[in-house]
Amino acid sequence: MKKIALFAACALLIAGCQPDNNGAKRPQPKPLGEEWYAGGILGTAFNATSAAFEQPTAAVSNAGLSMSFLNGEALFEKIFTQSADGTARGGLGPLYVRNSCISCHPGYGHGKRQEGTFNANEIGNGYLLVVYDDKDNYISSLTGMPQHFAVAPFKAPVDPSQIQIAWKNHTDEWGNRFEDGETYELIYPAVSIPHSAYYVDLKTTDGRTLSADEVNLRLESTIGIYGTGLLDAIDDADLKAEWAKQEKDGFCPMNPAFFQNGEWVKQYANNRPQDGGTGEQHPFRFTYALSRGPLQDAAGSNAFWNITNVTRSNRRYHYMTTAYAEKASKDAEVQEKFYDYFPEYKTDDGVEADIYNYLTSTDLPVEVSDSYFTDLMVWHRGLAVPAARNLDNQEVQKGKELFNQIGCAYCHRPTWTTGDDHYTDPSGFFTQGNELPRYPHQKIWPYTDMVQHRLFMENDIRTGWCRTTPLWGRGLHQKCTGSFEADRLHDCRARNVIEAIMWHGSAQSDARRSVEQFRALSKNDRDAIVKFIDAI
Repeated sequence: MKKIALFAACALLIAGCQPDNNGAKRPQPKPLGEEWYAGGILGTAFNATSAAFEQPTAAVSNAGLSMSFLNGEALFEKIFTQSADGTARGGLGPLYVRNSCISCHPGYGHGKRQEGTFNANEIGNGYLLVVYDDKDNYISSLTGMPQHFAVAPFKAPVDPSQIQIAWKNHTDEWGNRFEDGETYELIYPAVSIPHSAYYVDLKTTDGRTLSADEVNLRLESTIGIYGTGLLDAIDDADLKAEWAKQEKDGFCPMNPAFFQNGEWVKQYANNRPQDGGTGEQHPFRFTYALSRGPLQDAAGSNAFWNITNVTRSNRRYHYMTTAYAEKASKDAEVQEKFYDYFPEYKTDDGVEADIYNYLTSTDLPVEVSDSYFTDLMVWHRGLAVPAARNLDNQEVQKGKELFNQIGCAYCHRPTWTTGDDHYTDPSGFFTQGNELPRYPHQKIWPYTDMVQHRLFMENDIRTGWCRTTPLWGRGLHQKCTGSFEADRLHDCRARNVIEAIMWHGSAQSDARRSVEQFRALSKNDRDAIVKFIDAI
């Protein structure tokens, strides 16, 4: 693990006032403006190396949580195994998506674009498969994140070796050409899976059985996890105010499934007794689909369970569908070997019932202790945001001016101020208020409005609605992940910033006017915007 010291502006100023060997004062460095502190004073790390996304926030050390942070980091980085002997990384399976967190988050960042075969074993492949019906509902016989692996004697719900990714060229209405003659390319992924790859029938929520040709297939890549604690610290009321403002402005429609007439249509709540759910409601704020609320019960907390299927005290059941449990319990090959691997589950009810009851149990042994899970969430909430870079560069300053001028800053809202940050947990696990780092009253610069918009891209994201992705730190993606490309947008279709911008340009897109203005700029001005985006 590479750890680089954090630098604060106050330290720079103190050093600048120290006398040299001759007693004269050294020149005082120019103080940094607040925008350099992308994560505020408590949440920014001045590190632009390949370890930029791995740094702890000042809030971690301030709360005396540095060792817990390092323990959580180890859980994120290490491979889980099937062993359930009480080790920190035992309990993998019986079905799983990946065997480690870092497999999908190379360098703690966004997943990398993949070509050809799905290759779920490749480190850096952050793709999650999305299988859904004609009504945008996930296929009910598969988990929302379809699993690609199984421990013996079980069989994978989807065989990843049969998943194919074809990258197709797209020509936009401008012929992929700017007015000054510069050209660009646009590509998008098309996924195909034959019927033979599925272990279970493809059932819809309304009871239909679909063929492999009738389901919709998409890819969604993992996103960087640094700074999510700061986004969690934004006050619920401030999120609502942003949605209400945009609805009143009327520039683009709000997703009616979430917000109408100044009020939430629905909010996130955990009502599952087996999770310890409290039922308390909070605005949705995480994932492309806005499927999660507070961070303590959001994507990272959830993924630690469902990606690996490792149980903990508030998740003592498998990430599993009853359709899979029924299929596996009747599978003669699974029946033949089941007691070899799980002798403790043998009863007088017979092997079919024993397999089904094991797979659907809600009272499984705890495989990850409460202290280990707490460490993981200290680390998750404690990841700092890299400081902005080169903001004093004249071209970057020009790019910032143009970014605002053509309207990019409306959806990619530059700044928020966090609230009191008395963090909440709808799963009822974190209740003391001092187990995790906190970020009260920090001015942060994530460049997202935390609202969903539509771009109407070819082979678009499921439902078409996607939360505005934070831009902070994204310019360091290639350095931190080792990717050869920028890997932008939800499925990594954009290989550089220009491609990402031009994918916003559909005639129906919420960002259409900004793209039209971007196209009218000179090459130098377009390049300045790119340089600014890479600097923040």
